[in-house]
Amino acid sequence: MIVSRLAEPGADGRSPAPVLDLDELDGLSDQDAAARLREDGPNELPVDAGRGVFAIALDVLREPMFLMLVGAGITYVFMGEPADAAILLGSVIIVMGITIVQERRTEHALDALKDLSSPRALVIRDGATRRIAGREVVRGDLVVLKEGDRVPADGLLRQGVHLSVDESLLTGESIPVDKAPSLDASVLDAPGGDASCSIFSGTLVTRGEGVAEVAATGVRSELGKIGKVLANVRQEPTLLQRETARLVRLFATAGVLCCLVVVVAYAVTRGSDAGAWKSGLLAGITMAMSVLPEEFPVILTIFLALGAWRISRAQVLTRRMPAIESLGAATVLCVDKTGTLTQNRMTLRWIADSERHIELPADGVHECGPELLDVLQTAILASKPDPFDPMERALQAAGSAALGSPLAEDDRRLVREYPLTPELPALTHAWRIGAGDTLVVASKGAPEAIADLCGMNPRQRGALMARVVPLASRGLRVLAVARGALSATGLPEDHRELALEFCGLVGFEDPLRPGVPVAVADCRAAGIRVIMITGDYPATAESIARQAGFDRCDAVMTGKELGAMSDRELALRIRDVEVFARAVPAQKLRIVEALIANGEIVAMTGDGVNDAPALKAAHIGIAMGNRGTDVAREAAALVLLDDDFGSIVGAICLGRRVFDNIKKAVAFTLAIHVPIVGLSMIPVFFAGWPLILLPIHVAFLELIIDPTCAIVFEAEGAEADVMRRPPRDPKEQLFSPRTIALSMSRGLSALAICLGVFLWARGHHGDLAVRGLTFATLVLAVLAMIVVNRSWSRSLFAILRTPNVAFRWIAAGAFALLAVMLTVPAVRRLFHFAPVRVGELLFCMGAGAASVLCFELLERYTRRTR
Repeated sequence: MIVSRLAEPGADGRSPAPVLDLDELDGLSDQDAAARLREDGPNELPVDAGRGVFAIALDVLREPMFLMLVGAGITYVFMGEPADAAILLGSVIIVMGITIVQERRTEHALDALKDLSSPRALVIRDGATRRIAGREVVRGDLVVLKEGDRVPADGLLRQGVHLSVDESLLTGESIPVDKAPSLDASVLDAPGGDASCSIFSGTLVTRGEGVAEVAATGVRSELGKIGKVLANVRQEPTLLQRETARLVRLFATAGVLCCLVVVVAYAVTRGSDAGAWKSGLLAGITMAMSVLPEEFPVILTIFLALGAWRISRAQVLTRRMPAIESLGAATVLCVDKTGTLTQNRMTLRWIADSERHIELPADGVHECGPELLDVLQTAILASKPDPFDPMERALQAAGSAALGSPLAEDDRRLVREYPLTPELPALTHAWRIGAGDTLVVASKGAPEAIADLCGMNPRQRGALMARVVPLASRGLRVLAVARGALSATGLPEDHRELALEFCGLVGFEDPLRPGVPVAVADCRAAGIRVIMITGDYPATAESIARQAGFDRCDAVMTGKELGAMSDRELALRIRDVEVFARAVPAQKLRIVEALIANGEIVAMTGDGVNDAPALKAAHIGIAMGNRGTDVAREAAALVLLDDDFGSIVGAICLGRRVFDNIKKAVAFTLAIHVPIVGLSMIPVFFAGWPLILLPIHVAFLELIIDPTCAIVFEAEGAEADVMRRPPRDPKEQLFSPRTIALSMSRGLSALAICLGVFLWARGHHGDLAVRGLTFATLVLAVLAMIVVNRSWSRSLFAILRTPNVAFRWIAAGAFALLAVMLTVPAVRRLFHFAPVRVGELLFCMGAGAASVLCFELLERYTRRTR
């Protein structure tokens, strides 16, 4: 049964705010929940089931490369060469299989990310609260809702404290509506009604908290009835994807034009009979296949998807793919202190009243006098009965150790809560203890706020702050505690009107996470400024910043100082500030805007509803996964699953690695197409030269190039200097002039050697043997390009010593297939080769490797000299 415990009426006859009571709620049993989940299905909207193998195969067949392979196979059929046609069409199946495996791998990575990012719900089952996946919520579940949560299913509010919900997703009305609990309602009202007890899936809790009984899930919810539009939403392509798509269109157009040029040139140089036109058509198809860089979209799709998956293994969930591109460009990282730099594991270390104090060990509470016990007891009364906040949990733990059971649960009853606000950071509770009419009022909060509530004069305030500063400078989080008593009929609406008396101070220690100093140093080495934003006292913030290794710990700016500055002044001052103290969440947006105005690329962490604007405004918004609200997670591009600062730095390193590997794959693809295009086109313009490459040879090369781009470079580890170089320029193009020039130079060196081998071999062998030797040279050039593109900073010997299992398999497969093609007579005839001597073959293969390696050695020497 749902019970809503309401407070007694106030002096004006109106009831003060109710408080949640979860103690008597059992909720569903696990067995009942499992049965209802089987009966109703998961609590989710219909989604695209993803492409099956058949659909992927159809998409593959629509690709220009495969259409060209099929066209070449049909041409061979008409030329009376069924074996060549069979080989080409067989290569279509092989490349299709590779593509399907890559696509499925990508989809599995995205599915894993989707599972991680699915919304969570706090439910009561078997008398205990637990977090479950939103898809597992069922009819009859009791869902606990708090500010910032997304409502997981339609339901009826049974308990509520100041609960307001934004239902604009369903109604289009941006103003939140208040909700009133009801124990009797059994039918859902229409969305948008004020004082209704109905809540709806997908809407947002903007204020308060409550307990709702789920009435409809999945497609039966109001959101499920409205539309399946959400299932059809497609993610916008990233900047890199748009850039590569334009390049592919450009190359495809060039390929078609070159194909026509080659067909005509072949007919002109070799006669215009039917046989010449057929051979010219094959040469043209080969040319178009060699020009088309169909690997680019594959590179971007797979690298970004698997990059997001790799980053998720570092406890950072990617919600928006462009964030992976932006990570390597971040110049400023703004982080919260509590839980990100520190462990969010508060321990009570200090208790003081007006005259005495005691310093507590980390493992418990020593004996202390009744006055200090009274301070601890008051602090506990000013906390939630079932606390979530780490400081309140620390108070409960200390109270259990020092006081046993200070006040039995049956003897005290919470009558009124005055919540903490940005204007007055103090929490006040009014309790009825026993059967008397007098209420005990307990308040705890920032020392300045408690001083206001107690009406201290300037001298008293000065004395209080003189005690706070030394504690804060040790890194302790200091709260002041006050107490009062009044009649049950005298509760005011504003807790500033309460008559409170100062009790004392409590100090908490939140240790720094062990890896933070190293991570901060890594950021500094990588050219990234770290800025800490906290609501703590300035001395506390300075102490933590000093422990973490910040450069400018003493230049602390308070939220009050920030509020008094203009945007221009803040943009100037923020260049020298790394610590913000006593800052409220709403001020994070101004900090982000000031940094952006200075040309910085900003990453910002946040966890609350008020953090959402700053998370959206930052280039890389990072929400907390453990303590963050749904609103913060939805506004952010990344979600930090373990709330650990070290994970953010690890994600930046991985983001830089992903972008580096994309550039390596792109550079390799551009380079390798140069000799393929050259060997396909140049012989056409010389009447006595045979065609070097046929469609079957280009198809074989694709069997090396595609897996290399998708597997070898994606799996390549980070460069040694990845976190010792400044952030990349966000305007840097993937296809920069330097990348294009370097790739073209490598490709031209390989083309020159291959043509040299071709010309040398023509003086000693027939056309088929010349083709075999030239092709072997090209295959070795391809493998050599893979090696030199694996790293831009390591030596060739270091690259070869660095393991890359995928490259070993591809190299071994290429050598084995090349050996079969050149030595097995039946296969040799299919590829239009002739027997060659082993010595000549080894010479050509060495020339292929040297074509790239010599150029690379020269380029690296020039780079070091420069």
